[in-house]
Amino acid sequence: LLFVGFSATTSYSEQEVSCICESLFNEGLQTGRTEQLTHFLWTLPDHLKCHESALKAHALVLFSQQQWKQLYRLLETHKFSPHNHPVLQDLWLRAHYTEAEKTKERELGAVCKYRIRKKNPFPATIWDGEETNYCFKSKSRNVLRDAYKKQAYPSVEDKKRLAAQTELTVTQVSNWFKNKRQRERAIFYLLPPLPAAHFFNPSEILVFPSHLFPRRKIFHQ
Repeated sequence: LLFVGFSATTSYSEQEVSCICESLFNEGLQTGRTEQLTHFLWTLPDHLKCHESALKAHALVLFSQQQWKQLYRLLETHKFSPHNHPVLQDLWLRAHYTEAEKTKERELGAVCKYRIRKKNPFPATIWDGEETNYCFKSKSRNVLRDAYKKQAYPSVEDKKRLAAQTELTVTQVSNWFKNKRQRERAIFYLLPPLPAAHFFNPSEILVFPSHLFPRRKIFHQ
């Protein structure tokens, strides 16, 4: 679908508007540039500005312009379909984090982010009420945990499949696996050293899990 100049916006059908909004929305997420999306939304007639894809696109524009109050109000007053919840929840949290960082004039730590999430829960318009943990639903985390038990280093195709199953992005899936591996490594590094006598018995040597260190075998000393 080609769209140049948007001079004939009023002639677009709802399906075409949705397609253009989704395309420009994804481009804006990847590049951080929303000028073309902003212009397209500005040319839409009022009855199409209320289309869900247009509202989602408008949320991204407000985020890029750092118009926090308008963004929160838009997300709180319009009901969105479940398939749009993850990306809008991400915008909701990123907006609150960024707003707090500008107020505090410093980068937020994990504790501050946790407090912000508790203070600013997702509105019902972008949340189905299921328990979440760091923006991941319980069922999504269960899927990822089961996959991790089988393979701690999933392939690109595996990540895409898991992203589709969990309604997360491929980047979120990749970060979850990376953080999970780091947490497991940290646990082993904190284990107390074995007595020297143990190293004379190969059967009692503590070996790091191979799935955490696939290229080399490491012994805890």
